[in-house]
Amino acid sequence: MKNRYFLVFWLILFSVVTSHAQNGEIRGFVYEKDNSEPSIYTSVFLSGTTLGGQTNLDGFFNISKIPPGNYTLMVTSVGFDTLKMAIEVKAGDMLTKKLYITKSTIEMKEVVISAETEAKKTDVRVSVNKITPKEIKQVPTIGGEPDLAQYLQVVPGVVFSGDQGGQLYIRGGTPIQNKLLLDGMIIYNPFHSIGLYSVLDADIIRGADIYTGGFNAEYGDRISSIMDITTRDGNKNRLSGKVAANPFTAKVLLEGPLKKETEGAEGSSSFILTGKTSYIDQTSKTLYPYADSLGLPYSFNDLYGKISLNSSTGSKFNVFGFHYTDDVEYFHVADLGWKSTGLGTNFVLLPGGSSTLIDGNFAYSNYDISLTESDGFNRSSSISGFNAGLTFNYFMGKDEFKYGIEVLGFNTAFEYSNVLGTKYEQEENTTELAGFLKYKKVWDKVVIEPGIRLNYYSSLSEFSIEPRFGIKYNINDKLRFKGAAGMYSQNLVAAASDRDVVNLFYGFLSGSDNLPKEFKGEEVTTRLQKAEHLIAGFEFDLPFHLTMNIEGYFKNFSQLENLNRDKIYADDAQHTSKPDIQKKDFIIEVGDAKGVDMTLKYEHKKVYLWFVYGLCYVTRDDGIREYQPNFDRRHNINIVGSYKFGSKDSWQANARWNFGSPFPFTQSQGYYELPQLSGGIGSNINTSNGQIGTYYGDLNKGRLSYFHRLDISIQKTLHFSKRSTLEITAGASNVYNRENIFYVDRLSGEKVYQLPVIPTLGASFNF
Repeated sequence: MKNRYFLVFWLILFSVVTSHAQNGEIRGFVYEKDNSEPSIYTSVFLSGTTLGGQTNLDGFFNISKIPPGNYTLMVTSVGFDTLKMAIEVKAGDMLTKKLYITKSTIEMKEVVISAETEAKKTDVRVSVNKITPKEIKQVPTIGGEPDLAQYLQVVPGVVFSGDQGGQLYIRGGTPIQNKLLLDGMIIYNPFHSIGLYSVLDADIIRGADIYTGGFNAEYGDRISSIMDITTRDGNKNRLSGKVAANPFTAKVLLEGPLKKETEGAEGSSSFILTGKTSYIDQTSKTLYPYADSLGLPYSFNDLYGKISLNSSTGSKFNVFGFHYTDDVEYFHVADLGWKSTGLGTNFVLLPGGSSTLIDGNFAYSNYDISLTESDGFNRSSSISGFNAGLTFNYFMGKDEFKYGIEVLGFNTAFEYSNVLGTKYEQEENTTELAGFLKYKKVWDKVVIEPGIRLNYYSSLSEFSIEPRFGIKYNINDKLRFKGAAGMYSQNLVAAASDRDVVNLFYGFLSGSDNLPKEFKGEEVTTRLQKAEHLIAGFEFDLPFHLTMNIEGYFKNFSQLENLNRDKIYADDAQHTSKPDIQKKDFIIEVGDAKGVDMTLKYEHKKVYLWFVYGLCYVTRDDGIREYQPNFDRRHNINIVGSYKFGSKDSWQANARWNFGSPFPFTQSQGYYELPQLSGGIGSNINTSNGQIGTYYGDLNKGRLSYFHRLDISIQKTLHFSKRSTLEITAGASNVYNRENIFYVDRLSGEKVYQLPVIPTLGASFNF
C-alpha cells in the first residue's frame, strides 16, 4: 500500500514538472525611461491572450505557464506610450526583460482600467489602500507641500485626533498597535507633533500599502494595522532636485546617478538626499499672531538619504538612513522633545533559471522621547533595536506562494516621576523570531489566500500561532464579495496615560511583569497583547466611472495592557495584602471595535472625487468598568475633490472637508487641596502649601464638541523647460475658522482650540 502511494506521489510530481517544462515564462522589470524609476502598477500582458498582470512596487512582473509560440508583449500605463515587443517563447524558456516606457501626451485610459479590473478579480484586497504619489497630491497641501500625514487622515477607518499633538487611530487600535515600515525598517513615530506633517518626504515615496485590518501572514508584531511604505531610488539618468519654501517649512531634495543607467549596460547606481526644516514657531508670531501670540510652539528637522545599486537583470541593493527631531514648547503646559535615527539596507534578488523573487532587509533604529510637564509629572522613554527579514516569492501562473523569516531585537527604557519625586523605572531587552507561509490560489470566480504566522517571543518564552485567511468571490465583472480573518499578537505596550489632558507623550515598553495575577476571576497566563479580526465586504464597479467599496469589521482585543489608573500603593512587601488592582503598574483590559467603512470614488479625466464614511464603536473593559476610550469617534466623514484645468492642465484645485462626532473625555467633579510632601512622610502639612487636586468623574463619560474643518488649495505650474518647473500653491486650513476643541484647562476652565484659519502661500522649483 505504501509503495502505491509513493508511486502516485511521483507520478503527480512528474506531471507537474513536465507541464512546467512544456511551458515558458517571462519576467522582468518595467522602468520609466526619463529617470529609470520602476513603473508601479503597470499592465504587462501578451496581446490576444489572458496572460499578464501588473507590476509591483519594484516594477517587477512575472508571466508564467505560457504555451510555446510567438507573442506580442505589451506594456501600458496612463501617460506613457504603449510598448510592444515581439517575443518567441519556447518550451522551458525563462526570459528576463528590462523594459523602458516613455512619457506621452496620449493616455491609454481604457486599457489601463481593464488591467486594473483584472487585478481586482485576482487579488483579495481586504482592508488595504494602495497609495501612490498621485493620490497624495490630490489632498489639499497645507503650506504648498503634499504630505502623507494629511492623506492618511482621509483613509477609510482612520480617525485623526487633531492638528496639535495629532495621532492616528485605525479601526479601534491605538498608535502603539499600528506598525509603520519604511523599506522594511520599523519607524516608531512617523508623525510630528503638529499633525499636518509626517517625517516622510512625500517626494521620496514610491508607494504605500495601508492595511487597516485583516492583514495577511506576511505582517506581524502588531494587532491593529500595518503601513508598508516604499521609497523610490534616485534619478539614474541625470542630476535633478527640488527646492521648496512656505510659511511652515523649507526643504531641499537632490538626486542623481553615481553610474548612469543605459539600456544594455552592466548596471547603475544612484543617490537621493532630502532635508526638511520647520520654522513655524518663528513665522507664526508675525503671520498668525491670532492663533497664539507667543507663536505656534512647533519645530522639527528631517534628514533622509539613500544609495541604490542596480544590476543589469534588475536585482538591486539599497542603503538608507535618516535622522528626525521634534520639539514642542506649550507655555505653562509641557515641553516635549523626541529624536529618531536609523540605518538600514534592503535588496531584491532575481536568480537566474528560477521562478523565485527574493527580497530581504536589515535595519537598526532608535527613538528617544522626553516630556517635562508644569505639574512635575516628567516622563522619558527610548526604544532601540534591529529588525531583519528574508522573503521568497514563487510565481505559478496567477497563483503565488510566499514564505519568509523575521528576526527582531530591541531594548526599551522608561522613566517616570510623580509630583512627590517618586521615580519609576523599567528597562527590558526583547528578542522575537517569526516565520510565515502564504499561498494565493486563483480560480475563475474564487480567490483564496490562506496563511499562517508563527511568532516566538524569546524573552517572554511565549509562542504564538496565528492563522490568517482571505477570500474573494467574483459574482461578475462588476461585483465582488470579499472577506478576511486572522489572529494577531504583539509585545510592545504604550507608556501613555488616558488621564493626560493633552496626549503628547507616547513612549514604548515591553510587556510588563508587573501585571495582576487574575483578570475577572481567570488566571493571566500571557504578557502579550492579542486580537482577532473578522472582516467582510464587497466592491462594486458602478456606471459613470464610479466605484464603491463597503466593509464591515470586528476586532476583538482579547488581551490588552494599560497603565494602572487606579494604583495607590507601591508593589512591595509592606502592601502584599492589598489587591493587585491597587498596586500593580499595569492592568489587563479587553475590548472590541466594530463598524462599517464605505468609500465612493469617481475618477475620470480631470476630475477626482472621493467620499468616505466610517461608523465605529470602540469599548474597553478593565475588570472594574466598561468605558469608551478617548479616540472613540462614532461617525467620521471625509469628502475630497480634485480638478485639473487650464492649458496643459497647469492648474489644479483641491478641497477636503472632514466631519467627526465628539471624542469622549473624563469630566471634573470637584477640587481639593493636594499636600506637597516634599520631605516624605515626615513633611509638616500644617506649614506647607498645597496644590489644587482634581476629583474626576466616571472615566470618559463626557463628550467634547463636534469636529469639522474645510481645507482648500490651488496650484499653478509654470514650465520653463522640459525638466524645470515652478509650482506656486495657495491654500488655507480650516477655511471657515471652526473652533474645534483641543483641550480645556481643568483648573481655569480656559479652552484651547485646534488651529484657526491658516492661509499659506508656497513655491517649489523642480529641476
